[in-house]
Amino acid sequence: MPKLALYKQDGTQNGEITLADAVFGIEPNENVVYDAIIMQRASLRQGTHAVKNRSAVSGGGRKPWRQKGTGRARQGSIRSPQWRGGGIVFGPTPRSYSYKLPKKVRRLAIKSVLSAKVAEDKLVAVEGLSFDAPKTKEFQNVLDKLSVDTKVLVVIEGGNDFAALSARNIPNVTVVESDDVTVLDVVHADKLLITQTALNQLEEVLA
Repeated sequence: MPKLALYKQDGTQNGEITLADAVFGIEPNENVVYDAIIMQRASLRQGTHAVKNRSAVSGGGRKPWRQKGTGRARQGSIRSPQWRGGGIVFGPTPRSYSYKLPKKVRRLAIKSVLSAKVAEDKLVAVEGLSFDAPKTKEFQNVLDKLSVDTKVLVVIEGGNDFAALSARNIPNVTVVESDDVTVLDVVHADKLLITQTALNQLEEVLA
């Protein structure tokens, strides 16, 4: 079972914790991680693209000329697709790109990226992140003491509002609750800073 150093908020080490093998010690499945990232990125697409078909283009309410006797090809509307300014055929329409992977696949993906962070020594566990008020400077001091100076994902327990508010103005720092951890967030971050309570909650859900 993998072990991880546990730090206090002031940067000093306070023993070790044993991580659940089923969550932080599996062999990462790259194919599943890829599928999860593609799914999440597809869900972020707005899908608001649109064009006007012939029924949406203004004008063209009468035949441009009579059906027979002119020597020209018959036409029903100047807003037909072959006319300049006419409607578009088979153009993009508003749609949702989101789709869902099976629950077991999604869980395997998040466990794979968490295990990869442990194997790469990029997971930092802290006893807790406690602040009396939202203080950006104090949160930055915590990151400096823990030597977390790169792009970091901070995972906290639910209800820790002061920690979330303290970090939201710090560049390259993203704060999420343990229930909202996603594969894309973990992969995007260089390091993962997690509180002990959030760690236990993740193990309880994913183990």
